[in-house]
Amino acid sequence: HLRFDDTNPEKEEQEYVDAIVEMVHWLGWSWDANNTTHLYYASHYFDFMYGAAEHLIETGHAYVDEQSADEMRARRGDFTTPGTDSPYRQRTPAQNLARFREMRDGRHADGAMVLRAKIDMASPNINLRDPTLYRIKRATHHNTGERWCIYPMYTYAHPIEDALEQITHSICTLEFEDQRPFYDWLMDRLCEGGLLASPAPHQYEFARLNLTYTVVSKRKLLRLVEEKHVHGWDDPRMPTLSGMRRRGFTPEAIRHFCSRIGITKFNATTDVALLEHS
Repeated sequence: HLRFDDTNPEKEEQEYVDAIVEMVHWLGWSWDANNTTHLYYASHYFDFMYGAAEHLIETGHAYVDEQSADEMRARRGDFTTPGTDSPYRQRTPAQNLARFREMRDGRHADGAMVLRAKIDMASPNINLRDPTLYRIKRATHHNTGERWCIYPMYTYAHPIEDALEQITHSICTLEFEDQRPFYDWLMDRLCEGGLLASPAPHQYEFARLNLTYTVVSKRKLLRLVEEKHVHGWDDPRMPTLSGMRRRGFTPEAIRHFCSRIGITKFNATTDVALLEHS
């Protein structure tokens, strides 16, 4: 499978989609099998995600919160202080459902309200303190155009995508370890309701690839591109696949490098020489 998590219309650009498709092909892989393409987008599942959100509301597991971002942040607490309930947390499912449909129908301004899971505001895991599931965001989506003015959060969309695609082992990096309890909570609620089949996918975390003397943060590399310190993402000085291709690396060398280093469950840094001499 090749999947794009296009849940934020303001940050999704066709340029990135096309570049990733090209680079995965260049590495020697394809997502087509038996005359069927396995190219997916989170936006393919927006209808299901919306229906699942209504189910969570109807079963008392989600509510619409009209606090400001600052108010929600203040009530969330911190690592030593438990959070406190929103004044909107005890609304009835019928009230929440009506409000959520108003969000969907564009009757409220961006940022006016969000849909939150109802879990535990006193949980020691801050990610379980009623995380946001949906927000209002009026922006043109590269795949769905103007159809939606509410969009799911990535942490809500990701488990659903895995389940619908029948993923068994959902592999991600270690910074998502604290998010796994919410992943499991969501899967349990949707399986209980019959919206998804059991067994649900399970999330496994592994360390990201860090290289000595190499910047691998997309945020920092984007700054280099935007401030024109380099000539685009495929500048030969860039540690991107397109940059490495222009520098003379072959797909075979990169695949050999990946097979040599393997994966770990702890954060570490790999000597860039292993890549340069692959």
